[in-house]
Amino acid sequence: QVQLMESGGTSAQPGESLRLSCQVSGYTANFYCMGWFRQAPGKEREGVATIDHDGDTRYADSVKGRFTVSEDNAKKILYLQMNNLKPEDTAMYYCAVGTSGACITMGRYFAGRLVLQDVAPKFGNWGQGTQVTVSS
Repeated sequence: QVQLMESGGTSAQPGESLRLSCQVSGYTANFYCMGWFRQAPGKEREGVATIDHDGDTRYADSVKGRFTVSEDNAKKILYLQMNNLKPEDTAMYYCAVGTSGACITMGRYFAGRLVLQDVAPKFGNWGQGTQVTVSS
């Protein structure tokens, strides 16, 4: 049984940094795509960043240059380093894992060619989320 558990969400002030973690258990595929998504109150869920088994990363324009997605393969932990946080980063953050093709599809999503409803089903397993609140 695949399980994902996010942690690290908390309150922060604009300009500060946070690192989110996602512990993955039970996922044994060698080829995969792992992603971070977020959902703000009253808004639709959106993709934030992805990383595949080759270490290739993709980002939403809104976080490019500020957020970094990485993974510790040995510990099976996915990270999201968030720097220069802004109030608009306030959201529930979710991690998800899917097949390697999901990252290719996310590239088209980040390019604006697809909506989340097209790509979310390619991620078969999701965590429960961790809340990030950015305010002064």
